[in-house]
Amino acid sequence: MPHNGFLLTTNQIPTPALLLDIDKFEANLARMAARMKQCGKSLRPHAKAHKCAEIARRQIATGAVGVCCATVSEAELMASAGITGILITSPVADPLKMQRIVNTGAMVVVDHVQQAEWYADAARSSNTIVDVLVDCDVGDHRTGARSTEQVLEIAAAVERAPQLRLLGMQAYSVVGSHAGGLEERKRVSKEVFARAIDTRDAMARHGFSTEILTGGSTGTWQIDTEIPELTELQAGSYVFMDMAYRREGLDFEHSLTVLATVVSANHDQFVSIDGGFKAFSTDRAFGPEAVGLPGSRHRWGGDEFSYIDVAQCMNKPRLGDKLEFLPPHIDPTVNLHDRIYVCRGDNVEAVWPLKRLTL
Repeated sequence: MPHNGFLLTTNQIPTPALLLDIDKFEANLARMAARMKQCGKSLRPHAKAHKCAEIARRQIATGAVGVCCATVSEAELMASAGITGILITSPVADPLKMQRIVNTGAMVVVDHVQQAEWYADAARSSNTIVDVLVDCDVGDHRTGARSTEQVLEIAAAVERAPQLRLLGMQAYSVVGSHAGGLEERKRVSKEVFARAIDTRDAMARHGFSTEILTGGSTGTWQIDTEIPELTELQAGSYVFMDMAYRREGLDFEHSLTVLATVVSANHDQFVSIDGGFKAFSTDRAFGPEAVGLPGSRHRWGGDEFSYIDVAQCMNKPRLGDKLEFLPPHIDPTVNLHDRIYVCRGDNVEAVWPLKRLTL
């Protein structure tokens, strides 16, 4: 990538910054695509992990049927970039937002009859048809219809509206993605989809469409793709990976790191870097991990700083050195930045923009 007349290298990137190893990223894309082809499932990866239209394009180019979005602004970003096959996985209860969503052409989820009615009004005013899934509570109690009876009631409301087209169900478990090891993730996933399949079968008996049963995550990608009834997987973080998923035993490549600079090195036991609360997610009980610096330990130092304890390191960082860090949780870390520097080796090949959330 030209920068003031010369090629930009990783050592010239202003920090803190997101660094994407394109080779590892492409390996993650290929691995997931191969699995989905082998299992005969569709992949609709969650764009909340990256908020990047270029990444969505590359996911679709390797076989994804579209992308999932968590918010209206994410859907608008993807739609404005020409991305199709958008599914908004969060129930919405704001008619103004619903109108914006309808204008993106996205498929939506509902977990209440009133939401179906609001979407029907929005679709009518835009003279369009909206595809709808019923969101089912499969044990998290975060969103979703609480019972099979409520699912059937919502499905009937969708069917009554000429502006809405019922296509099936969403059954997502946030608990299952980080349940605590492979066996526990298997147990949770089995329970989740046993409940979802019972409800899906009830929908089919009542004549409602069950074309789509969507759910699953990076944490359960190999588990859920073995479930015959699941039609599509919503995994998103697999493109980047993070420490939380590594602790769960997943082995996708760590393609995305946070680059930071040693800005103070006046103590033998630690140095300070220019990446703090505003550069890394802070929702986990553990902090970032320095790449290639065995024996080091991260400590939070405020909004703009972190301490890196280096007393046990053979080679201690010096003032001005740039260090890469594995983020604890990738999605909220990406949300703190506005671009990704795409690197092959030490050379920056591109800079992909990340859009900020809007009202």
